[in-house]
Amino acid sequence: MRPWRLLPHRHRPWQASDVLLAFPLALIAVIIVVDLLTPIGIPMGPLLVVAPAITASFAGAFATAMVAAIAVTGLVAVGVILDQNLLDTMYFQSQIISLVVVSVIVTAFRYLRDRRTRELAQVRTVSEAAQRVVLRPLPQRLGPLRVASVYLAAQEQAQIGGDVYAAARTADATRLIVGDVMGKGLTAISDAALLLFAFREAAHRQATLPDLLTYLEHSVCWNLAESSEPEKAGECFITAVVVDIPDASPRMRMVSCGHPPPLLLRGRQVITLHPTRPAPPLGLGELADPDYRADTFTLEPGDLLLLYTDGVVEARSPEGVFYPLAERAASWGEDETPLALVHHLREDLLAHVGGRLADDAAMIAVQRAPGD
Repeated sequence: MRPWRLLPHRHRPWQASDVLLAFPLALIAVIIVVDLLTPIGIPMGPLLVVAPAITASFAGAFATAMVAAIAVTGLVAVGVILDQNLLDTMYFQSQIISLVVVSVIVTAFRYLRDRRTRELAQVRTVSEAAQRVVLRPLPQRLGPLRVASVYLAAQEQAQIGGDVYAAARTADATRLIVGDVMGKGLTAISDAALLLFAFREAAHRQATLPDLLTYLEHSVCWNLAESSEPEKAGECFITAVVVDIPDASPRMRMVSCGHPPPLLLRGRQVITLHPTRPAPPLGLGELADPDYRADTFTLEPGDLLLLYTDGVVEARSPEGVFYPLAERAASWGEDETPLALVHHLREDLLAHVGGRLADDAAMIAVQRAPGD
């Protein structure tokens, strides 16, 4: 048996840094050769510090340390080859010490950067898992409805913020909620999670939308009362709109709690669904004593219902112009699917603001498929 077959094989994908390592190694070789060919009074050894510095820019801490060790070994070899007594001089020893110190610093910084990168990757993994739990992706079909959604977080690298949406099936209908939590950060995410869990718990149990909204209001108020920041309880609230779309009837019901009104796209016509008696935002019920009343609208086969948060309509261009959602939605054509509509609106919204939103934005497009 051949000896090398006993060695464990390390399977690792080929990386671009493996090829790039040839550059600092070649640079070390060139500097050593030039140093040997030049007079002793013209030292080239200090230039070897460039090799580990370059390696740290694209390779890990281990590779950086290896290149640094090769550079130090090369510098010592130059001293031995040129003159054995050269190693005993203070000047040459200072070159070696400087190279070692700089190499250790560069390697340490690279190690800390790699550890930080791993930690951020773990945090991002946890964030994505939390997003899937809190803000579950909506299915493309809910009974007779075609559904598409999009979420744009204002904070860089964020996966979820204060804007929320969810859907729930009942025995003969689909219920949807779109909400916007006041504030940002972890507090907004916590309030958003509470609202979504309460909606999923009660959406299929409460017979009417007013009953469902009353339950959500009590849940939000209870959470705010138990908050670790009671001084902010009166300042926290959630705007929301909830719709109930029956499977067998075109008559859908809606309750709006201080939320921007949905849009109904019927061909080239855009209808704004203003509630006749809007309720106050969730969390302010103790101050306003809300009377939840459902408004009724018609969702015919082929119609598109667009639910959104204020981060969409309040998005400004660099010139300060608000995003004209109704105008842009009407321009996409009569045969748009929900998925195509939200995709177009997402790209158009980002182009309008110059690529970066100042607030979270969410949209849901719903269509009763023709023939269903």
